[in-house]
Amino acid sequence: MKPLIDELDARIIALFLEEPRIGVLGASRRLGIARATVQSRLDRLAEHGVIENWAPAIAPEHLGYPVTAFLTLEIRQDSGHERVSRHLSSIPEVIEASTITGSGDLWCRVVARSNADLQRVIDSVVRFDSVERTSTVIALSTQLRRRVAPLVAAAAHPSDVTD
Repeated sequence: MKPLIDELDARIIALFLEEPRIGVLGASRRLGIARATVQSRLDRLAEHGVIENWAPAIAPEHLGYPVTAFLTLEIRQDSGHERVSRHLSSIPEVIEASTITGSGDLWCRVVARSNADLQRVIDSVVRFDSVERTSTVIALSTQLRRRVAPLVAAAAHPSDVTD
């Protein structure tokens, strides 16, 4: 199976992950390749969905939301995930939601201004009639932030990965 990215793609992505504001010209100079090569590689990676966006990474705690919690939702099976997802998208503090296997149906990462404010967020989630119940786990600290650089390196060298 041919990898979606090669070594040059991985180097370009790694550079932009380390220095998101470097720009195409700066990247071409740093990597010693033509500006058009960097641009065409970035365009292809974006077209294939490898690069999802160029938005800045935002730290909710610096916006006044220092509490992070994970909610496991059980939903009415006749409602469907899409209906519940639309409801969740209307709550600003819900920053991620995924359908899951196991005892729950949806998993949500939420943020709040305090533990008391977390109750308000949970109440907003369960107020929707399709949400049967929720269980909540509060994060005490983040040990490893979302990262993709090691994944990019591994994707460029799939033969190095063991089965």
